[in-house]
Amino acid sequence: MKRKVLFICTHNSARSQMAEGYVNARYSDRYEGFSAGTDVTKVHPLAIRVMNEIGIDISHQKSKELEEFFDYEIDTVVTVCDGANAVCPMFPGAKETIHVNFPDPSSATGTEDIQLEMFRRVRDDILSFIDQQFGKKDT
Repeated sequence: MKRKVLFICTHNSARSQMAEGYVNARYSDRYEGFSAGTDVTKVHPLAIRVMNEIGIDISHQKSKELEEFFDYEIDTVVTVCDGANAVCPMFPGAKETIHVNFPDPSSATGTEDIQLEMFRRVRDDILSFIDQQFGKKDT
């Protein structure tokens, strides 16, 4: 049986969306990834773009309210920003909660190239965290 992992960030637009997409693409044999936000907007186009660069399509994903998952049996909740952790330091029924703070790539300013570099850096940090946290665990 797959373990359910919920990634939470403030807007559910970049960090948590990239994490959801990566878990489902890389570890779908053991995990089912979801994402939600405390103040949702929409999936950021640059998040979609940098995930496409590594062969993962998250264009079909939608921003979701945290409350949508209150009735799910979630094994692990991962808050990926300090804002989400402050609002949701624990999740109803979760067996494990992990907090890690990644910078918000949506806050990058400047040219599109500068913004893309920030999205890529955060993406790579998230992928590394997921590989270390979930890549070696047994179900």
